[in-house]
Amino acid sequence: MSHPRDPFAPAVHSANVWLRHVADAMATDDRAFAYRATRAWLHIVRDRLELHAAAHLSAQLPELLRGAFFEGWVPGRTPASSDVNTMLAEFACAAGVTDDEAVGLMWIVTDAFRDLCSPGLLDHLFFRLPADLNRILLGTSPGPNDEDTVENRLTDLGDRLQTLAEAVAVLAHGLESRPDSGPDSARTAAAAQEAHRILLAAHAEP
Repeated sequence: MSHPRDPFAPAVHSANVWLRHVADAMATDDRAFAYRATRAWLHIVRDRLELHAAAHLSAQLPELLRGAFFEGWVPGRTPASSDVNTMLAEFACAAGVTDDEAVGLMWIVTDAFRDLCSPGLLDHLFFRLPADLNRILLGTSPGPNDEDTVENRLTDLGDRLQTLAEAVAVLAHGLESRPDSGPDSARTAAAAQEAHRILLAAHAEP
């Protein structure tokens, strides 16, 4: 007996809508590849969330992707390792890409899912993860070696701010007027030159 309507058609359609959105975000027509990356992302995220958070995310998924989400799940082993390199290696193996490619693909999938889940859901769930995993999943870090780069940038920014503060202090001192005399133009010019020298010296440093 044939059914006038496939009862699974709506589930297939909704899963295809999500998969198409991920494929478009990756700028690829390879739906099989998009699915591998999506499935890998689902498992990586699932295994690193607390149980209630994983259940919250699964409730947002189309039925077929929800099945992929729970495929092979062992709740007793979660949350899994929070090591970034381990996470990237697992994703790369499952998606069939390199570790370097995994970095970009993970946040692309995240970005696509952001459009499909309730507003703010992923940011809320990922906020509970360790900061380095959060940065990879949300695309705010280009890779596990970026921590040194961020630290260096913060150090450099601190040095620049200190230099600027020194130059401003020198200039402000030169602009001060004594109670018993008016502004001293020579003193002001000297202060301006000294502040300029400080800024130039800092800029010239390698």
